[in-house]
Amino acid sequence: MRVRDGMSPTVLTVGPSHTIRDAATQMSERNVGAAVVHDPDAPGPGIITERDILKSIGAGQDPDTERVADHLTSNLVFATPDWSLEEAAAAMANGGFRHLIVVDRGDVLGIISVRDIIRCWSQEGATSVMSEQRAGGG
Repeated sequence: MRVRDGMSPTVLTVGPSHTIRDAATQMSERNVGAAVVHDPDAPGPGIITERDILKSIGAGQDPDTERVADHLTSNLVFATPDWSLEEAAAAMANGGFRHLIVVDRGDVLGIISVRDIIRCWSQEGATSVMSEQRAGGG
C-alpha cells in the first residue's frame, strides 16, 4: 500500500499567529493530532502537534498568549503519495515523530499518521514474524 491509500486528504490548517489554545481547540473539534501551519513568510509549511501543545502547557506557558509560530516544527520530512507505508513508518520511527505532511510538487495533499498506517496494515491483514511464531509458523 502507498501513502495515498492511507493519508487523510482533509488537513487542518492554522496560522502562525493563532494561539496554542486556538490550535488545541480546532484539533480537538476535528479529532486530529496535528495541524499544518501555513506561514506566507516561511519557505514551506510547518506542523504543530498535540505533543508541542502538551510541552508548552507542561512548561507553564499560557495557551491564550503563546503563539503557534513559537512551538511549531518547520524543519520537516515530507512524504510523497507514492511512498510505501513502510517508507513512511520508517521515516517516522527514524525521526521520532508521528505525522508526515504529504506533498506533491510543493502542494500539500494530505497528512498521514502512525494511526493511519496501523489502520491500513490491520485492514490488509498484515502479519509479522512474531504473530507467525505465536501461531506456530516459525
